[in-house]
Amino acid sequence: MKIKSVLLGMGLAVSLVACGPKDADIQKEISAKLSDRPEVQVTVEKGVATISGICKDDAFKQEVANSIKEIKGVKSVVNNCQIVAPEETAAAAVIISPDTELDKSLHKVIESYNGVSATVVGGVVTLTGEIKRSQLPNLIKSVQELKPKKVDNKLIIK
Repeated sequence: MKIKSVLLGMGLAVSLVACGPKDADIQKEISAKLSDRPEVQVTVEKGVATISGICKDDAFKQEVANSIKEIKGVKSVVNNCQIVAPEETAAAAVIISPDTELDKSLHKVIESYNGVSATVVGGVVTLTGEIKRSQLPNLIKSVQELKPKKVDNKLIIK
């Protein structure tokens, strides 16, 4: 009688273990859960889920691992997800006009301002003369749109 009980208990234990989720079933459930994250792939072997692919940051990597750990039958998670370095955005290139081109454009701008003269040396515009206070902002804006290295304002404001 004891032998039958022991054998029955062992048979029940084996059948319970055998009835646990199979790797293929776990894989299907993980795939369904991560269907909105195609950048991440997961393989399952003997209940161990291995994550690979690209993660945008550490928080995303951890979120994926935690969501997989919640699935029944997953014994452990190996997270091999790679975090991509953020793309560096290059600063907008500043175009500096050569002196002769800048000088021509500058003289077109200042010809409408009586009493104002300008010189260009090494990309630096120097404004001299007299100007009305109300005209100054428009002049400075127009000169800066020509993209000199610097605007040196030596104007006398009336």
